[in-house]
Formats: sequence, C-alpha cells, structure tokens
Amino acid sequence: MAAPDDVPSGPPLSKRDFEALARFRFGIRRYLRFSEETVRRHGLTPQQYQLLLAIKGFPDRDWAAVRELADRLQLRHHSVVELVNRAQSQGLVDRAPHPTDARAVRVELTAEGERILARLSALHRDELRRQDTALFPPTWEG
Repeated sequence: MAAPDDVPSGPPLSKRDFEALARFRFGIRRYLRFSEETVRRHGLTPQQYQLLLAIKGFPDRDWAAVRELADRLQLRHHSVVELVNRAQSQGLVDRAPHPTDARAVRVELTAEGERILARLSALHRDELRRQDTALFPPTWEG
C-alpha cells in the first residue's frame, strides 16, 4: 500500500511537463557535478564545503550547533561530529562553548574556513549565473 504522499494529485503529466522536469533534473545534476569537481580542486570534499556553507549561512548568526548542522545537512549526529573533527584538523572550523546549552558546542569557521568558503561560494554563484534558467523549477500545465 502506498503512503499518502506517494499518491500523485492532479492530472497526469504532459510531454511538456516531462521535458521541463527532465531539464530541471539535468540542471541540478550539472550544478552538483560542477560543485563536486570545484571543491575537490580546492582541497575539500563536497561534504566539507556543505558544512562550511551551512555554518556561514545559518540564519541570524555565524555559528551552529552540531544538532543544527545534522538537520541542515540531513546527516546523523555522529556523522556530523566526524565531519567537524576532520574540518577542525584541517583548520577550517573551531569548536566553542554553546552560549546557552552546556551540553552542546557551537561550531564556527576559522579565518581559513572563511577564506576558502568565500572563494568557493563566489565560484558557485558564477556557475548559477551561467546556468541562468536551467535551475528554475518547472511550471505545470495542469
């Protein structure tokens, strides 16, 4: 039996809908491949770049707790701890006491983490500009 969110709603997709969905999926994959290759050329893994971006891009502050990062990265807590450990050993992040929760730590970027993230993110922005409309979600006919 299908889960409630496994049952499509609305009319069947048209040929144009399939084309739009395929174009969007191709744009996503092309962007992800660009990202993976670019960060590796700069000495990071894609997961490390995502970690740095999640920290810097956390709403209203420049740090995040491990549990928050696990949610943002859609990873298990222990996987994020290992990712933070590796990033810390490379001088990309530091740990500091959490301001309100003694059981947690905050993870923040180092100056080196900030530097490499700024360079990589500018390259990602440039690629998104080159892709222009390829990453716009499809509009549906029905």
